[in-house]
Amino acid sequence: MCVERPESYSPTVLNSLHEQARRRALELRREAVGDFWRGADAAWSAGLATARRSAQRLAHSLARHVRLRQESPSRLEG
Repeated sequence: MCVERPESYSPTVLNSLHEQARRRALELRREAVGDFWRGADAAWSAGLATARRSAQRLAHSLARHVRLRQESPSRLEG
């Protein structure tokens, strides 16, 4: 198998290869940026869902506490 060395490429061939490489790099960059933002969005959504569940649990707990205090204040005074 004989492989041409880059030094032996004509300027036209080199320019063509550089242009192909630039286009491919741009494609890869666009894909990577898209992947990054999809991942960031997924992480944000998961964190938001966890925070929402935590806030709902706290609200229910506080409501229960208030209800228990109203039903029997002496029970919580100890």
